[in-house]
Amino acid sequence: MSLDLIQLSYLVSAICFIFALKGLSSPKEARIGNFIGIFGMIVALAVTMQLPNFAHKTSILITAIGGGIIGIFIARKIAMTAMPQLVAGFHSFVGLAAVLASYSALIAPENFGIVTDEGLKFSALIEMSLGAAIGGITFSGSSIAWAKLQGVMKSNSLKFAGQHYFCLVLGIVLVTLTIFFVREQSFLLFNLVVILSLLLGVLLIMPIGGADMPVIVSMLNSYSGWAAAGIGFTIHNNLLIITGALVGSSGAILSYVMCKAMHRSLFNVIFGAFAAVNSDINNSISKTEKIAKISSPEDAAHMLKNSSSVILVPGYGMAVAQSQHAIREMTSILEAEGINVRFAIHPVAGRMPGHMNVLLAESNIDYDKVLELEEINHDFAKTDIALVIGANDVTNPAAKNDPHSPIYGMPILDVEHARHVLFIKRSMAAGYAGIENELFYRDNTLMLFGDAKKVIEEIIKFLNEN
Repeated sequence: MSLDLIQLSYLVSAICFIFALKGLSSPKEARIGNFIGIFGMIVALAVTMQLPNFAHKTSILITAIGGGIIGIFIARKIAMTAMPQLVAGFHSFVGLAAVLASYSALIAPENFGIVTDEGLKFSALIEMSLGAAIGGITFSGSSIAWAKLQGVMKSNSLKFAGQHYFCLVLGIVLVTLTIFFVREQSFLLFNLVVILSLLLGVLLIMPIGGADMPVIVSMLNSYSGWAAAGIGFTIHNNLLIITGALVGSSGAILSYVMCKAMHRSLFNVIFGAFAAVNSDINNSISKTEKIAKISSPEDAAHMLKNSSSVILVPGYGMAVAQSQHAIREMTSILEAEGINVRFAIHPVAGRMPGHMNVLLAESNIDYDKVLELEEINHDFAKTDIALVIGANDVTNPAAKNDPHSPIYGMPILDVEHARHVLFIKRSMAAGYAGIENELFYRDNTLMLFGDAKKVIEEIIKFLNEN
């Protein structure tokens, strides 16, 4: 295959990736977008195997097929509740791949055409340094994010005194070592660059609390893209450059949009610049001075059937219980009674961007009834019932009332203004941000304890009996 045809095929793949991203921007077109992206990747892989001087095709093909089989197995077995940590884990692999590709270019530069009479090309040294540094930060940072999301580590902010200053010094040392590596082309210095990058990735993500983890997952996605783009420059692969830039820029834009929706500073989120909250004191006051009112599925069914408008607020608890299909059935029953039912989605509901949208789309909920925070927040005051299903932090009034809260300033869904608020939760435990929700103790709030799917199924049973 000629080089011109190869580059043309790469352009086709890049266009497919662009249309795939466009498709993923809407639940209605997401499936088509996925298929377009898959087609683009198949073209890219097939064409790459036709590159001149492409050696070890058999071993690479076996490795690619083996990785594909593992990916299919994971995709079929993974639960939707584990999707955020799966995404974080995949990001770590991209970062690791960038680091290993940088080592390959440094150890065998003749395979990449980056050797001159004076040594390695100056531009290639810079590119592999950036690829390794960003890849190292992405790998270790994503590993920490995975550990927090998986529950291997505590989800709260983990800091030590002077950590920000230490990270600043570490960053300066990293840049200095990179400059000396480019000048000296020393393998030892390159190893130090990688080691410091790995350490910096850990220190940057450790202070990130649970409330900001969705933004970090998105930001790590951006890092992985820039790491791939850097390696694309090193190995002179235009498709890798374009694809990396697409992932990097889209991830950065998504992170910015989410931070704006959360009233957060992107800089502060990335560097974990939030003060720790003394949640133990707040919780003890709440538990000793206030009592939550407990309801039952039968009472909830009666209230729902006698309402005229209902807004459902899904959260991570819905994902854990896999209750979206039962919710779809309950929604159909209420709508058959002439009740106006809608869904309110917070930008960071769940543990990754779009988590709730994916689950609701899976159960064939009408897209037109799934509304974002700014579209529906003003409607809570005119709503009979706000039914919160496993959500916590995104409804917590502490975001508006407590300046010391780690979620202070984050826009929330104003469910407190509804005539009645029904909370489905397993217990009174705090949310992922580690703080208690004062809304549990409001006069218009009723708690329904139990697995969300079982509670919804009980509500459906009583709705059908009446």
